[in-house]
Amino acid sequence: MIALSYLDQSPAVEGVAHEAVTRDALSFASACEAMGFKRYWLAEHHNGAANIGTAPEILAAAIAATTQRIRVGTAGVLLSHYAPLKVAEQFRVLEALAPGRIDLGLGRSPGGSDAAAVALGRQGQATFDADVAALLDFLRDDGQAQRDVRAYPIVPRVPEPWVLSSSPRGAALAAQLGLPYCFNASHDLNHGLLDEAVARYFADFRPGAFGEKPYLSLNVFALAAGTTEQAHFLFGPRGHWRLQLDRKARGGMVSPDVAARQNYSVAERERIARTLDYSFVGDAGDVVSRLIALARRFDANELVLTTWAHDPADRHRSCALIAAAMAERA
Repeated sequence: MIALSYLDQSPAVEGVAHEAVTRDALSFASACEAMGFKRYWLAEHHNGAANIGTAPEILAAAIAATTQRIRVGTAGVLLSHYAPLKVAEQFRVLEALAPGRIDLGLGRSPGGSDAAAVALGRQGQATFDADVAALLDFLRDDGQAQRDVRAYPIVPRVPEPWVLSSSPRGAALAAQLGLPYCFNASHDLNHGLLDEAVARYFADFRPGAFGEKPYLSLNVFALAAGTTEQAHFLFGPRGHWRLQLDRKARGGMVSPDVAARQNYSVAERERIARTLDYSFVGDAGDVVSRLIALARRFDANELVLTTWAHDPADRHRSCALIAAAMAERA
């Protein structure tokens, strides 16, 4: 059976307080646990009014404290901004709080503007590969006692490290280090690189301390509703956001009604249609058929869904429909 997981990108909603969006992650993570999702991951972004999840490690702690079974983690910690030791310490603490349920997803992206990267104080994209290796070293207990610097607390198990990327470069690093790998296929600029990235991951994978065989997940945008027409209506805010992003104008999601009233040009409508080409939007049966086909094509172990909906109830309904339809196919 193909596992289902969820990536929460903390999208802002026009007219809704940021604190409400942040708190909603806790209740939705519990809902995903009840639906049988394997993981609940949290994204990191900076200096962007559209995505307000700036501290996934803190939100992960809150979610871990309010759930019992679902794995909780990051997708990902943007390591270019942080010292490997500090990240190792944070996630060892998380592991102590929720033993056997913590994932440490690592990303190379700055996750925001150049100005934000400067303000965060550390720009280590050029040393990302070495920083990941150093972090893995701090996560492992064997040999740590002989070091001058050791990551605490000592825990029976360590968080599960992942490499997350949207390019073959990240896939190659995951393969070299023997780590599970998640490819972000929810963006048009990434989608054309999917074949190459997955092929490189499987071809170059070397067993290591954190994995004996490849483990692949794919992050996709998915939105299901009772009918295809309703799903496309609910997708309107995401399409509107895509156009705003192209204009370098970022803000909270508008409502589906507001999106439907926009007087889009022919070119803009074509842009939204292209966005739908790599998204999974429709009735549950169609969405799940396409998801299964994608997973089988790439031999993926897991699908990580991302859903943007103006109304949290629509997001909940979408994931419930997909989970139920997947269970029927198992």
